[in-house]
Amino acid sequence: MTVTPHSHHRRSIRIKEYDYTSPGAYFVPLVTYQRDCLFGEIRAAKMALNDLGIIADECWRAIPAHFPFVELGAYVIIPNHVHGVIVIRTDESAPDDVVAQQVGAMPCACALPSARR
Repeated sequence: MTVTPHSHHRRSIRIKEYDYTSPGAYFVPLVTYQRDCLFGEIRAAKMALNDLGIIADECWRAIPAHFPFVELGAYVIIPNHVHGVIVIRTDESAPDDVVAQQVGAMPCACALPSARR
């Protein structure tokens, strides 16, 4: 499939003035390539994780081990998505740029179904 900027452009819903390295809770939607159902299937109205779904679950749970300033909120894995909440905390002993590096974010030049735990 050829991607053309005019027909495949998605409008960003990010707030331009907001510093996404700031402490707070953030909703994180992750979608599989071409929305392929890679993580499992729905059986009897419940999500049944396959091997990739189990890996996605393990990776999500491991985020705080890689990013010590991040806590996990509720999350859900469905066949072609992972939706979750991450909470960026502050570390009073670390400068803001260190916190930004820890969460993999870059500061801006301006002054914003069932869940699993």
